[in-house]
Amino acid sequence: MNIRLTINGTPVDATLNDSAAARDFADQLPLDLTLTDFHQTEKIADLPRRLSTSGAPEGATPRAGDLAYYAPWGNLAVFYRDFPYSDGLIILGRIPESATEQLAAADEVPVTIENAM
Repeated sequence: MNIRLTINGTPVDATLNDSAAARDFADQLPLDLTLTDFHQTEKIADLPRRLSTSGAPEGATPRAGDLAYYAPWGNLAVFYRDFPYSDGLIILGRIPESATEQLAAADEVPVTIENAM
């Protein structure tokens, strides 16, 4: 599934995988969020509700450009740097790695996430 993130006014095309969590995330779109920095590795934001974790692996090793859901906290994470394996992390999809520079540039980043037509 194709989605679009508008990061600081710049549109970025992204792709969601076919997991239950990604489909549940897509059902919440459109979303207006403010992503805040976490550990100089990712930007995070709370979602309106928790996502389905049905059939999800116990964790994942995120790479720069991964769009993920951290089930223990119920938040969205967009990684702009690689990070070690994390229990409870579910990869939802990818943004182009070139877009990660925009995320790393500021502590808080306004983003709109919507279905791409």
